[in-house]
Amino acid sequence: MTATDHRTSGTTDADGGRGDGAWAVLLPAGRYDAERLVHHDTLELAAPAGEHRPREGDPVAVLTDAPARLVALGRVIRLGAESLVVAYTRRAFDHPAPAETVTLAGPVTALDEAAYRELADRLGPPPLRRTWLVSLDLPIEADSPAEAVRLFWSYVRELGPAELPAFVSPSGDELAMQAFVLGAEANQDPEEDD
Repeated sequence: MTATDHRTSGTTDADGGRGDGAWAVLLPAGRYDAERLVHHDTLELAAPAGEHRPREGDPVAVLTDAPARLVALGRVIRLGAESLVVAYTRRAFDHPAPAETVTLAGPVTALDEAAYRELADRLGPPPLRRTWLVSLDLPIEADSPAEAVRLFWSYVRELGPAELPAFVSPSGDELAMQAFVLGAEANQDPEEDD
């Protein structure tokens, strides 16, 4: 599946979707930050049982509510009695697109093909991928290197992205390093704090 999957036409998409139904799914409250902060390949959602629900292969626009924003595209890869699993094909959590034209009728809403394509086109072309260097440095007092590593992973698990700054720079341009906390740039210079 490619980031331009929504531009295919006909009754069968190149990756096996039927091309005859599209859906908007609403991220549950509080789930946006979890999806934005940690890379996930799939999204599992509650989907009420009934006749009118997605089928495997159907394209999906993943939205947030209040305000309505498009944060990802995907495909249904598995259905349960009251759940569905969407495999992400394109993520836009850091730069969501407005989706105010979509009227949601619950956590899962049918979309016609034109509405889905209009939404997907709002994301524009996928950004170029590049190599980044990401690091997390913690001063840790320990009696051995192995103990220091164990404490490091304990701190990472306990504090997580809400409290630990990760440092990121483009490969080959380490002087452009920026600190990120909660998925956003964060100033780590105490002299520059107000």
